[in-house]
Amino acid sequence: MNAWVETHEISVLNVETILMPNAFDNSTTRASTIGAFKMVPSGSMEQTGGTKYSEFGISRCIDCINKCTEICTQRRLFWLCYLVSDLFPILWNKIRLLMIVPHTSREKILSKLKRKRDSNKPLFIASAGSGLVAQLLEKAGVDCINTFSGARLRANGMGTMAMMWPILDSNKQTLDYTREDIMPAIKGDSFVCACLNPNDPLKDMRMVLNQCKEMGVYSASNIGPSISYVDADSEIYRVLNKSGITLDHEIDMLNLAKEMDMVSIGLAFTIEDARRIVGEAQPDLFCFHCGTTQGGLKGYDSGEKIEQAAERIEEANQELRKLAPDCYFIAHGSALVNPEDFQYCLNHTSCDGIWTGSSTERIPIEKAVLSTAQEFANLTFPNT
Repeated sequence: MNAWVETHEISVLNVETILMPNAFDNSTTRASTIGAFKMVPSGSMEQTGGTKYSEFGISRCIDCINKCTEICTQRRLFWLCYLVSDLFPILWNKIRLLMIVPHTSREKILSKLKRKRDSNKPLFIASAGSGLVAQLLEKAGVDCINTFSGARLRANGMGTMAMMWPILDSNKQTLDYTREDIMPAIKGDSFVCACLNPNDPLKDMRMVLNQCKEMGVYSASNIGPSISYVDADSEIYRVLNKSGITLDHEIDMLNLAKEMDMVSIGLAFTIEDARRIVGEAQPDLFCFHCGTTQGGLKGYDSGEKIEQAAERIEEANQELRKLAPDCYFIAHGSALVNPEDFQYCLNHTSCDGIWTGSSTERIPIEKAVLSTAQEFANLTFPNT
């Protein structure tokens, strides 16, 4: 160890706790904690503050990290190791040990979408209820990862529509898991759209949108949930409207998002609501939602076939493009379940892209985990 220190002109200090700074005393043994290794010039083992780091090459930094990891493993001290302070700028381009969430802008997002559409490739939006799913979606080439309470509940084994029941603060749920699970998990190749509840009576939507931007989310949608989920001719719809739960608030939020230099993504289930959202909010993207996705353990089958869904989508597209010629139109839901369904939609409509939810999250997870777990469950001992 001493020879290694002399060679690299670096000493390894005892762990300084970052996440629980008040939980430990100044003793040199701080095992079983989460902290940071601090790399300082040789000879300053007792000087834990105000030390200036010497300049040294990236190869030495990596050697130092590798040695620290080796020592930790040998001593069974499994810490989450970060490089801190002045070392961070040196290492940034080679190794990401700190969770610095990538930020983007409305201009960059729209420019990237335009380049893709100009290359005659469909835009691709997909929902994520967990960081793992978000990582996989980004790796697959998804343009936009959307987050909303329905996706979070899907990750817990519930159906999307569970978010309609008053079991949680929808906006808080979306903001919390987007900040903690999604943003630290992605590289920034995909942008994130927060699907919000603009009818939240306890929150100022300007404040909510500012929170989104602070965490690196520069896009917002009105489906978190939307009043458009509810049948317009139902008694509950009329009661909700009377109570102040209206499409007006959703349109206002989409307009505010654009005013705040965010990308707005509108969504509606009916042509009546679609007309209002597209005409009054002029969103950057609009999704015609055909209904709850069929298939899997939690899907709802309305009986609609892909041919019928595509026909409804194109009827909406033809009318809505006249209201917002610069808007990108995409589709989602109902009989649009597998890649073949979405390809049929692209072949028979003027859609600029697709939006998947359960199709790239709940359903494939159900299939993969169930099938794999059943294989393990069928293992046997020899001679049985």
